Amino acid sequence: MKEKTTPLRADTCTIPCFNEDLVRQVKSLLPNEHDIRRVATLHGALSDPTRLKILLALVQGELCVCDIAHVVGLSISATSHQLRQLRNLNLITYRADGRMAYYSLLEGTQAIVWIEQSLDANRQQRALLP
Repeated sequence: MKEKTTPLRADTCTIPCFNEDLVRQVKSLLPNEHDIRRVATLHGALSDPTRLKILLALVQGELCVCDIAHVVGLSISATSHQLRQLRNLNLITYRADGRMAYYSLLEGTQAIVWIEQSLDANRQQRALLP
């Protein structure tokens, strides 16, 4: 019977050991678990093109649900669903004015800074392409 051997891989450790001091130092520099989950949730929200488009539209200023629906090309119902998700993440706020609902970015929304930085980096990268 032939014995199975595992081929050596250059992209992984072949000896299971770790540097305790280094691991402790790196772990102490990581954000707490709550903050990590919050950022992961935020990135999940921003990974949806429709929600990203809504946030970018709201950078221009307050918009009613009907206007946002036309900007993103969805029904009012589908747009309201996306807005509710963004509101639950504390990225946007709304105000009612009679039978109209107006949405705007929540003050100090860090997500917008990340979005703008990502878009700038993307533009710079595209400019370098032949």
